[in-house]
Amino acid sequence: MEKCEMKKVRNIAVIVLSVICVGILVFLLWNLRSTEESAQEIIPEVQPEPMSEQSVSDSDVSGNSAENSADPTELPETEESEPVDLVEKRAEELLAGMTLEEKVGQLFIARCPETDAASKVTQYHLGGYILFARDFTGKTKEEVTASIQSYQNAAEIPLLIGVDEEGGTVNRVSKNTNLRKTPFASPQELYTAGGWDMIRSDTQEKGQLLQSLGINLNFAPVCDVSQDPQDFIYARSFGQDAEQTAEYVRTVVQTMSQEQMGSVLKHFPGYGNNSDTHTGIAYDERPIEGFVNSDFLPFQAGIDAGADMVLVAHNVVSCMDDQVPASISLPVHNILRNELGFDGVIITDDLVMEGVRQFAGDAEIAVINKAPVTRWVLDSCPKLKMIAVMATGFNVLCCTDFEVQVPAVIKAVETGEITEERLNESVLRILKMKIKLGIIADTADAQD
Repeated sequence: MEKCEMKKVRNIAVIVLSVICVGILVFLLWNLRSTEESAQEIIPEVQPEPMSEQSVSDSDVSGNSAENSADPTELPETEESEPVDLVEKRAEELLAGMTLEEKVGQLFIARCPETDAASKVTQYHLGGYILFARDFTGKTKEEVTASIQSYQNAAEIPLLIGVDEEGGTVNRVSKNTNLRKTPFASPQELYTAGGWDMIRSDTQEKGQLLQSLGINLNFAPVCDVSQDPQDFIYARSFGQDAEQTAEYVRTVVQTMSQEQMGSVLKHFPGYGNNSDTHTGIAYDERPIEGFVNSDFLPFQAGIDAGADMVLVAHNVVSCMDDQVPASISLPVHNILRNELGFDGVIITDDLVMEGVRQFAGDAEIAVINKAPVTRWVLDSCPKLKMIAVMATGFNVLCCTDFEVQVPAVIKAVETGEITEERLNESVLRILKMKIKLGIIADTADAQD
């Protein structure tokens, strides 16, 4: 019996030992599997082997994660690198092939001369012409289109052909009954008659008429906020508060863009109740808060809607720059670029206007590659007649005396007063605008 008992105990011990061994084995196997799974889970956190610069760049551009680009020799089929800006590329190609004279000429939208307009396009390599009532009065549609086409035929780089066709008191084209039975109505009249639908349809018709004549740039819409009929600018404005004026500007710019008609926001930074700068200097003493909370709003709306140009007025705005008119002011330029985020073409108001000519005295030209322009600078240049402030960032000079001004700017570049880098920056913006509007073909193969 004792022997059987001992045997029984021994068998039990064997069984227990076997169970313990199996348990240990199971534990080890489970632990090993868990370790492998944990290792797999933290692999993405492990620093990968160094990649080539090209691989890193491709990954950054495409936005692919490491698990989608395990094979560095293959690019993902569903992802592409950032597309090349064809407009930018085309503009740079054109710029690279231009002479100094051709570049400088692009800076000028000149008042169309009464004689030899086509030959002067070739001689001065002009960027464009702005047409006035005298260029349309008494002419048929065929005569107008033939004249404009002759200017384009003379141009190596297609021209901007601009006009002030605002509606109401400023109509250059539609006052000619050969071109339209009645002049275009003012924005105020249109809105009263038919609201936003009337504003849109009028803008469409206006764009189609201008394009049929060969005009590709309308110096509109007027963005100035004015609700006082006594203001100089009131009749040309929308005549309502800043919010409503902003909606008007947004509507017009969007519609013009759909018609591929170039738009120009004017008159930055906002005319207010100032006097006419065609006939004298206007000093604006309003605080900056008024501009930020009111005047800037329509311009911001137009910029956000994709406006092509912003025209800067000759008012001396003391809260921004009390030294010189806004049209030649670096601080005003910086506000437009940096605060409102405008990346398009900035153009001066006509430099023949008394609001800038009186301020500059009887000088001939100041081309300043330093900033800002001051009264001291102007007084130090007694031979000046026109101010071309390339250094402040203005891209296009609206002017009448281009035959004097173009050679002066060329000389300024040659002597280093204007850097070629600064010149190229402006010309590139102008070329991109022309490509965007379809004035210049977007590929060299498509260019006639």
